[in-house]
Amino acid sequence: MPAHGTVQPGFEAVRDAFADAQSRDEGGAQLCVYRHGQVVVDIWAGTDKLKNRPYTADTITILMSCTKAVAAISLHMLAERGLINYDAPVARYWPEFAANDKDAITVRDLLTHRAGLMGFDPEAGITARALFDWNRCTTALAGMRPWWKPGTAYAYHALTFGYLIGELVRRVSGQTVGQFVAREIAGPLKLDLWIGLPPEQEHRVAPHIPAPQLTEEQGRALFSSLGIDLNDRAVRGALGIIAIMGEGLNVLNTPEAHAVELPFGNGLANARALAKMYAACIGEIDGIRLLTPATVDRVRSSQDEGLTAPAPLLPLAGPNPQRFGLGFELPRPIGPMLGDGCFGHGGAGGRMGFAHPESGTAVAYVCNNMVWDGFTSPDERWLGWTKELHKALGV
Repeated sequence: MPAHGTVQPGFEAVRDAFADAQSRDEGGAQLCVYRHGQVVVDIWAGTDKLKNRPYTADTITILMSCTKAVAAISLHMLAERGLINYDAPVARYWPEFAANDKDAITVRDLLTHRAGLMGFDPEAGITARALFDWNRCTTALAGMRPWWKPGTAYAYHALTFGYLIGELVRRVSGQTVGQFVAREIAGPLKLDLWIGLPPEQEHRVAPHIPAPQLTEEQGRALFSSLGIDLNDRAVRGALGIIAIMGEGLNVLNTPEAHAVELPFGNGLANARALAKMYAACIGEIDGIRLLTPATVDRVRSSQDEGLTAPAPLLPLAGPNPQRFGLGFELPRPIGPMLGDGCFGHGGAGGRMGFAHPESGTAVAYVCNNMVWDGFTSPDERWLGWTKELHKALGV
């Protein structure tokens, strides 16, 4: 399968490895790489299978959890303006959040998945479609009691991160996170990137090719096999997350889901936009720089040293748990990026975006086939081109 697009001299092997991987993928993908502010790789291949058309340079795809990094950048921009303090209580900006022993939870705790709010209490009745109701979800989070003592453990806030960070952005800036991104990030940089897709852009979307999802019943069986106490509050909440996500991945394929703002996972973009955003975090692009060097160093410093998953959920952490800076994932064996110093975020099914300041590199891989599970090993589609990119960059 040929890869369309362009590469600069020295990056031809990256293109060839990308094309080889996509030849074994029933979907499509894009890869874009910036080096010192210049595009050195801009390629695409494959098909938009569900709409029976080619996957092109202009195709946009749902970013899944790569969206979390977009929300985090928004918050960091506000922090640079002195409007948010990472170590201030969240309740300083969102007073209702102090309920049920959450008065001491800090902004840093939210960014690092340490707040004990990784899901919704089952009693809140939040289903996949209820995720579209921003006020209902943020009210449920403001009123709930943490599943563990905040700051003492961390676990991925897969669904709730977007509401927690997005509501802070809204309270401080007076704009929803989608509005902030449009005015402060996508607009100035001329990015094909949205959290809340305008209807006139829907025709560009390549729906993702669904993969089998763990059901709540299967989750119960798995948890039981690992000796996990199914009566523990955090465990019941985790089973609720499985139930929501099982339905949610199909719901996210609908125009209705694209149009609302779900900053945990419904950003839509192409690889060009995602890579350019990361490039503008570590250098000036078109006269715009999103984050200062001091902020970049701050956000990529490890925030989970000495911490583990909360005891009831520890058997689920596995040998390669996620590592977090401030709102970003850091490299790990199954999500290596370009090694130490990188910061970014992966997304369900194999999406990936990150920056490596030391080499001046920003990378985005966007796809529509839900292959990567995020738990056991790297996405096989990444292996060849990341290896060749290491060689081309000399890192």
